[in-house]
Amino acid sequence: MQLLKEYWPQFAGLLALVVWVVRMEASVQANARELRRLQHQRNEDQAAHKEARASTNSLLTEVRTDIKELLRRKE
Repeated sequence: MQLLKEYWPQFAGLLALVVWVVRMEASVQANARELRRLQHQRNEDQAAHKEARASTNSLLTEVRTDIKELLRRKE
């Protein structure tokens, strides 16, 4: 009991350190999950944009072909 009375501030500090380390670990894990989620979302967004660009490019190619055909007919 005398040991506890004498060293209680060190024990309290050690306990606070352990609590702090556990909280930091939980925070790091939450950040890692969020980063994985954002990376997945970014990949999905890039795929959607790639598909949209391909669709736009094909539409523009079709329009260009139609314009060339109309210009040939006009001449």
